[in-house]
Amino acid sequence: MITVLVSFNLAPGTTRVRALDMYRRSANKWAKNVDLIEKYYYFDEESLLGGGVYIWKSFEAAHRWHGPDYVAMVESVYGNPPLIQIFDTLIHIEPDTKRIVDF
Repeated sequence: MITVLVSFNLAPGTTRVRALDMYRRSANKWAKNVDLIEKYYYFDEESLLGGGVYIWKSFEAAHRWHGPDYVAMVESVYGNPPLIQIFDTLIHIEPDTKRIVDF
């Protein structure tokens, strides 16, 4: 399992409502992606930082979906290029079931 953290600066004055609207526009595309396990969008109004946390099935998928086309899309939609960090996920914890899974 692979975790990708993507962050980008948002335009001055971007509100939570505006960020949510922009995020919803891409949500259906990601919901149909068979390589993606989960995705979370995040937003901080004070620092105007936005981004996403992606959980992928493989390094290959993570690199494929976060390549030059993705970078160009983020820059065109949000106004700034993203910072993309790709990590090998080592452990997953499920507090409800108290399950700990090593990868």
